[in-house]
Amino acid sequence: MKQIVGNGGWPGLIRDVLFSLFGSMLVGLAVAVFTIPNDIAPGGVSGMATALAAVSPIRVGVWTLLLNIPLLLAAWRLQGPHPLAMTLIATVLLSFFIDFFDSLLPGYTNNPLLAAVFGGVLTGLGVGILFLRGISTGGTDLAALLLKRLFPNIPSGTLLLFVDSAVVAFAVCVFRDIEVALYSAITIWVSSKVIDALAQGVDYAKVIYTVTERGEEVCRALNRNTERGSTLIPAQGGYTGGEKQMVVTVTRQRALAQTLRLIRETDPRAFTFVVNSTEVHGEGFKLDE
Repeated sequence: MKQIVGNGGWPGLIRDVLFSLFGSMLVGLAVAVFTIPNDIAPGGVSGMATALAAVSPIRVGVWTLLLNIPLLLAAWRLQGPHPLAMTLIATVLLSFFIDFFDSLLPGYTNNPLLAAVFGGVLTGLGVGILFLRGISTGGTDLAALLLKRLFPNIPSGTLLLFVDSAVVAFAVCVFRDIEVALYSAITIWVSSKVIDALAQGVDYAKVIYTVTERGEEVCRALNRNTERGSTLIPAQGGYTGGEKQMVVTVTRQRALAQTLRLIRETDPRAFTFVVNSTEVHGEGFKLDE
């Protein structure tokens, strides 16, 4: 039971379930309201399910579940019990929400381009929320994980692109309409951008490097006036050969101006440069569970 609950314990499990519920609901809404009514196959299992549902009496939600079952079984050895259990929960929830919204809400068919864009936005939000907790809805991310074993030198993103492209090509053959590929490509692109933006928005931070002769004073100022710690590294001036220190600290964007002002006030002659970090692990940022 401890393996299923995971390292985060029951609080982490509850967060995983809530994220699975909300993320799957957004993806299900996107598929039911925007992509299915416009015959858009946005890659992945949902895109394959949309195409198969058009040539069979089986609903999209049921096809989504059926296509994910062999992937989940094949991925059992690649994932621990907890992430695989959460993926299974998200997969079942997605199948439920697709059919739920399909029967509850009218599909949007006035403008296929708008449907492709908004379908991509909602899909990206839903998948991005799931990815924040290391959860997937099955489908192409699990397929890419399996293919990674066979082709370890190919990047995972490239494998995902190959799988999604194959799904879109299949959908074009089913619907016999090249516009399916064009609108599907828009949905896939928008979705990927939203996922990246969501991931960077959560973990995005600024790394500040300061070369100074008053390193201990700068560290004290940062520790006293900000919520972030700092690291002091011995350094030597390459031109002068003088002894210096490098102060390294990481902060959020909203606190960047305050941090830079503290450094300038402590040592007006300090040399400071700032770089972006798209992911930070540790106290005050993202804690691994």
